[in-house]
Amino acid sequence: MNLQEKIRSFLLPSMSKSFVLRLVCVGLAAWIFFGYICIPLRIQGKSMEPTYHDGGFNFCQSLSYLFAEPKRFDVVGVKLAGNRVMLLKRIVALGGETVEFRNGKLWVNGTLLNEPYLQYPCDWSLPPRRVKPNRVYVVGDNRSTAHQGHQFGQAPIQRIAGKILW
Repeated sequence: MNLQEKIRSFLLPSMSKSFVLRLVCVGLAAWIFFGYICIPLRIQGKSMEPTYHDGGFNFCQSLSYLFAEPKRFDVVGVKLAGNRVMLLKRIVALGGETVEFRNGKLWVNGTLLNEPYLQYPCDWSLPPRRVKPNRVYVVGDNRSTAHQGHQFGQAPIQRIAGKILW
């Protein structure tokens, strides 16, 4: 037995064809599941604090809106660039609704919304704006700084990657 055969027999003693086939199937299933169904994401930034923290880890369930429409207060991943860069935001208004901020309070269709997930005071004041059809209005939970430094507003429903799991 030459050196190459000895190394092969040492490293791959029990790799039968069925084992290799199972290994390939598990790898393929994991690639599909974590690449397209339950997308892992690392949270960067403080726009969703205190609900989600900078440096945290979560999953975006891409099938969550396959048979249902997004709902108010859902936390979603919004595709920013391609499929891998996403913003983590909360849906606060749906298509056809009017949204505004008055002295830090969120109003939708003239009704003040209770937002128990907010921890920091907010002083945003933005005039009413109507959300276009097939869009949602998204904003982060951390509104403690001026609105000019935040990314928020209308997002097309097709740009929503899915709902955040927890």
